[in-house]
Parts: sequence; C-alpha cells; structure tokens
Amino acid sequence: MSGIQESTSSGRRSGPRCIAIAGPFGSGKTTLMEAILARTGAISRQGSRAGGNMTGDASPEARAHGMSIEMNIAGTEYLGDHYTFLDCPGSVEFLADTEGALCGADLAIVVAEADEKKVPALQLILKMLEERGVPRLLFLNKIDKATQRVRDVLQMLQPASSVPLVLRQIPIWKNGIAVGFIDLALERAFVYREHAESLVIDMPGDELAREVEARFSMLERLADHDDVLMETLLEDMAPGRERVFTDLAEEMRQGLICPVFIGSAEHGNGIQRLMKALRHEAPDVVATRARLGLSPSTEAGVVVKTLHTLHGGKLSVTRVLGGTVAEGQGLHLPEGGAEKPSGLLSLFGQQASRRGAAGEGETVALAKLDGAQTGMLLGLKEPIRQWMPFRRPEPVMGLAISTADHKDDVKLSAALHKLTEEDPALHARLSEATGETLLEGQGEMHLRVALARLKGKYGLTVEARAPQIAYRETIRKGTSVRGRHKKQSGGHGQFGDVVLEIRPLGRGEGFVFTEKITGGVVPRQYIPSVEEGVREALGHGALGFPLVDISVVLTDGSYHSVDSSDQAFRMAAITAMREGLPECSPVLLEPMDEVIVVCPSEATARINAIIPARRGQILGFDARPGWAGWDEVRCLMPQAELDGLIVELRSATAGAGSFHRRFDHLAEVTGKLADQILARERQKAA
Repeated sequence: MSGIQESTSSGRRSGPRCIAIAGPFGSGKTTLMEAILARTGAISRQGSRAGGNMTGDASPEARAHGMSIEMNIAGTEYLGDHYTFLDCPGSVEFLADTEGALCGADLAIVVAEADEKKVPALQLILKMLEERGVPRLLFLNKIDKATQRVRDVLQMLQPASSVPLVLRQIPIWKNGIAVGFIDLALERAFVYREHAESLVIDMPGDELAREVEARFSMLERLADHDDVLMETLLEDMAPGRERVFTDLAEEMRQGLICPVFIGSAEHGNGIQRLMKALRHEAPDVVATRARLGLSPSTEAGVVVKTLHTLHGGKLSVTRVLGGTVAEGQGLHLPEGGAEKPSGLLSLFGQQASRRGAAGEGETVALAKLDGAQTGMLLGLKEPIRQWMPFRRPEPVMGLAISTADHKDDVKLSAALHKLTEEDPALHARLSEATGETLLEGQGEMHLRVALARLKGKYGLTVEARAPQIAYRETIRKGTSVRGRHKKQSGGHGQFGDVVLEIRPLGRGEGFVFTEKITGGVVPRQYIPSVEEGVREALGHGALGFPLVDISVVLTDGSYHSVDSSDQAFRMAAITAMREGLPECSPVLLEPMDEVIVVCPSEATARINAIIPARRGQILGFDARPGWAGWDEVRCLMPQAELDGLIVELRSATAGAGSFHRRFDHLAEVTGKLADQILARERQKAA
C-alpha cells in the first residue's frame, strides 16, 4: 500500500453525531451512558442501577428485570458538539434494537469486560458491526476490578474481532489496582478521580519502559496500513503526533482497526478521554450517508426505533441524514405516499420534550407517522426506494396466547401490532394449522417482557401456553365403503348413497379426489357435494387429527329423483369416510423440522448431546462460514421437541447460541409415544 489517505475529513468533525453503545449483557453499557451524561453536564449526578435512578432502563419492565430490554436514548453537548447516544440492550434476545441503531449511527462504542465467558456474545456484536461497516471502538470497562494484564485481556478478546484490537491506553497499577492510565497516542499519564476528570501527571519513571513498548506495538499495527509510517519506524524515527492521530482516526473509520480505551463507567473513569476521541475521531453524518450508499445530495431520515407511548401515540425516532425536517412537512415513504409528523420531540430517557425543526445529523422523534417502520428511509423531497440493512430475526420460541374475555380480542390485536412495531424481533400471527394466536420471539425473557407489557401498558391479561403441535394422521391401507344418508320427516326426504374407495398416497402427495361413475348412478351435479363431504371428513380422522396423503375415488352409488340433494350426498360422503377410515390402519404423523444450530466451537460437544436427548437426528456439523471459532450443527428434530430448546442452547453456550429451522416433512409416530400423544390430546378435548 502507498500509505493511508489523509482526507480533509480527518481531524475534528462538526455537526450532530449519533453514537450507538453496544456490547454483551452486563458489560455496563447503560452505566457508561449515564457516566457520559454526568460528565458532560446533561444530568447533575450519575445514577446507578442499584439506586434505580439512571436515565436509561427506567421503564417498569426494565426495572423489574434489572436489565436493558430496549434502546435507551439521550442527547448531550460536549465542547460545543451535540451527541445522541443510542444505548442498546446486550442480551441476544433483544439485539433487534442494535440492528435499528446501526441504520443511522456514525460509530459504535462496544463495551466489554475481562470475562472469557462473554467472548462469544462480544463476537455477535462485533460481527454485526463488521457486516454493516460501522466504525467502532472498544471501551474495556470495569478496569477497577481487573485481575490480569490488559494485554492478556486483549489476547483473550481478539478472537471476537476480525480486525486488530489496538490498545490506545494502558493502566497505571498501584498495589494491584488500576489508579490511572497512560494515553499511548498523547504520551501522557493520568490518574483517576472519582466522578471527575482524570488528572494529568508526570510520566512515572517505572512506567516508561511499558509505555514505550505498548506505544511501539500500537504504531506497528497502524503501520500495517500506512507505508510511510512503516518507513518511519524502520528508520527508528519517532512519527509526529498528528500523523499518529490521523492514522488512528482513518483506520478506525475504514474498519481496519478497533481502538481500545480503558476505564470504569461506574466510577466515571476514562470518560473524558473517550469523549475527546469521539469529538476528534468519530465520523459524522456525511461519512454515514456514504456508508449507507446514499448520494451526498440525499435529503432523508432513517427510522432507528419505533415507540408507542400511552399519551403521545406513535413516535418514530429518526436520524436526519440530510436536509431539514419540520413539523407538518411531508415525508415520503419508500413505496409512495407521504405523511406529515404532527410534532417533533427530543428524547432523554423516558422524557420527551417538543422542539423545532431538526437539521442534518440530528436525531429526533417524529410523532404519528403511521406508515413509518424501523429501518425505513423517509424521503424529504421524494420517495427513496431503499431500506437500510435491517434484518428481522427469525423467532426461536413461541407462546399461544388468548384473552380471558373474548371481547378483548380486538384490543389484543391492536396491542400486538404496536408491540411488534416497537420490537421487530417479536412476531404475532394466527396459526393456520391450529387456529391459535402465536406470539413468537427470541427467548424466554423476551416473551416474558412482552407479556408484562401487554398487561402493564395495555391492561391486557392473557393466558399463555405452549403452542399446539400440528399433528396429522394418514392411513397405511385402503378400503371400499358405502355411505348412505336417508331421512324422512314429512314432505321431501333426504337420500344420498355413495361408494368410496379410500387408498393411501405417498408422503407429501396431499389429497386427491376422483370419480369413476358410470351410468349416472350418481348424477353429475351431486359429485362436487360428495367431494365437499370427503374434504370435511378429512379435518377429523379416526385418531382425531386432520388427514393427509390420501386418495378417495367415488366408484358407485344411487339417488332418488325427489329426495336426493347436495346436502344428502355431502352427508353420505361424510358417513362413508367416518365408517371407512378406522379400517384403513390410521397412523399418527408429527411435523419434523430441519434445525441448524449455531454455536461456539467449544460448545459443539454439548450441543451434540442435547439434540438426541430431544429425539433429534444429527445430520452433520461443520465450521460456520465466516465465523472464526463457531460451528453449525444440522439435525432433524420433531417440532414437539423445540419447546424450550433455545433456553437449553443458551445455557450451554453462555447465552450466544441460537438456531434456524424450517419444516422438512411429516414422520410416523408409533408405539408408546403415539399412545401418550393421543391420550394427551383426548384429555385436552375432554
């Protein structure tokens, strides 16, 4: 390479910026946002989770579960620049909010800690950022509790990142406790002060050798992408500080490195240097617009989060990528049509305040845009037929829900629509196979929070249970059976007479109805009614389940010129089917899914033990494409065994494992297991 480009955009940026805060569950993301707000004067005092007084995680559900369950949003000013922070949940069950945040964020602060068990979860976050090309830096939190060298921690965390983790700071230790840090780019030493700006001190003499070694290691990493810097180092010359900062900024923006800062969010340590790095090195909306593939002249906003408030209605949290958005201004939806926001609001935790027009780079909540959805581009002048790379995750767990009072069904439908708009990882649908209303999501906690919101926010108490399995039945042999419907009750009677030949079909062939009537023994106008009756009988076979893979042929019958009717022949067909099916050796079928489990490689052996315990058949496993240190395990598993599978997988993989599934085929169930299923279904019907 000829050397990294020194663009005019390196150095200090201006204009409002949008910063996502992401990282594994429990790493301290919300505490970091709280520390930033306190240090920049947005709040008077830093709150804590234990005190229940933080700006973020203030919803009843977040407080009840003691964790982030949705995006926290807050803005602040620092040295004249405005920042909006999007603090994203860390649990894999709530990662959809991170997807939304990345649609409009300029940069992501990835919060991590020295915990080997959280490396797979960290890799999930970093992979998401890498795939979307989002510049990122890592904040190594809880340095006050560190028990090992930072370089060893980085070595432990490095497998989670496909690009080098480049240490920007090293701690100053005293009696085994990190009391300060040395900034390797500035070549200055600082000591921490509780919830105050770190104090510059003279470089401790006993730290000088460590600083020189660590700084040279940082410069070597930068020189991998800068030939000029490489020549400088080979000539044993000291590069200029401006060159070092330029390389750090540009290589981070290009996704070539992930700089690492250290600190303690709980004590407000390391916040000032982090904010200065954001001010001088983070890209702005111009770069973000280019990263998203939009032209420099694009005037649009992207929806990063959808909220439904009890009193303010629907709010679409939108990053203005270009132009100016004002109240009453028409905003064009991608598929055509325009809507006007009824108001603009600034969000600060749970507080919303009205504001004026929002310019380029600002993040604002737009009120009552019914057609707007998370990930959507809202054109200011014309429709932009493009969506951001927002992926709606597949559900891995579901519940069948119903209201205690049927008069609340309409209310439930409206509430589910709002829930799924707010959280695209939630899915609500009516099962065609069972007729149940299904609420599906990313895990046990995810669904528990959704149920809590239905009750607390919308006043709906629902009954929740495991979804019914769509069992089916088929037959093993055929028969020929006559069905006759005859009734006389004064006046015209009812008469229909059919002979049906019932035969099994191959698996997956469905249902076939034909007729071989000769001589008009069943008039042609009644044959559709015979088929209608057969189809109706297929809905409830000899074992009590819908029938599949069956052939029925109408071969004979008789009629009465006065008493025969469509209804009589429909009932005759039903009678024939009900009498004939028990003679056809009915057999129970259960749906089988192809399941692909994704997991860290060290957990593969545990996954291989879980699958057969759930009647699964392992088809094979291989390295997960594009994921260092991860495997994919393919298997066939009965749908009846998928309930709770995600809980077991997450337990075996430190919360990082997941699976994808698709229906594969119906398989016979025989013996004791079939008897148990049939007994259970009879008990439900009783």
